[in-house]
Amino acid sequence: MTDLRATRYNAKTHIGLKRKVNEDAILALPDHDIWVVSDGMGGHEAGDYASRLITDSIATIPLGLDPTARMHALRGAIQTAHRIIVQESDSRGRGVIGATVVALMLANSHFVGIWAGDSRIYRLRDGQIEMLTTDHSAVADFVLTGQMTWDEAEQHPQSNAITRAVGVGDELELDKVRGEVQPGDRFLVCSDGLTKYATFGILQDTLSNYPIETVSDRLIQIALTGGGGDNISVIVVDIL
Repeated sequence: MTDLRATRYNAKTHIGLKRKVNEDAILALPDHDIWVVSDGMGGHEAGDYASRLITDSIATIPLGLDPTARMHALRGAIQTAHRIIVQESDSRGRGVIGATVVALMLANSHFVGIWAGDSRIYRLRDGQIEMLTTDHSAVADFVLTGQMTWDEAEQHPQSNAITRAVGVGDELELDKVRGEVQPGDRFLVCSDGLTKYATFGILQDTLSNYPIETVSDRLIQIALTGGGGDNISVIVVDIL
């Protein structure tokens, strides 16, 4: 099988309309075929420190690793960031510091998604959108048991209550999803600052109709028009 490389991507982050600090951090490593979004936990101290520490740690992954070693290095970088954030939180002694993380890695015509928290990966294939990750949140169980949709969960009063994050707790458990990649696939990696305002239908329509040069700007504008109550981070990756 031919190795498909994501040779086109667009990555943007925006502070939004209500926050004074952008606690999101994004990272594009096209030479590694790795893209990352990290969202500092709202209301917690130094969320911007945590998110940037995560992306800085991942950015140190060396080039030239085979896919298995690269995936292990990605997980290891996140775990290293987790330990540093926990130590920093303990030394400050002033509350929890944490951040979500979601990372997309491509290799050998396959994708791997690794995450903790409620930042997400979607895939658009043949005009249909699919959410590849599952939120670690207080409302996720309602969705998984069929009591509501993910779109409805975004409007729930506890939608921001996440149950897993980098820097929170002694041990960090990272979830993983993997699958095949096809030419024409389009991946979206984003923070909840987008998905609070963009339903599956809106995402599907936007990803289907905007080129790589403008699609991230359009998605951010949708969130801003909807209220822009949070930081907004968007990475779109096209498979050629």
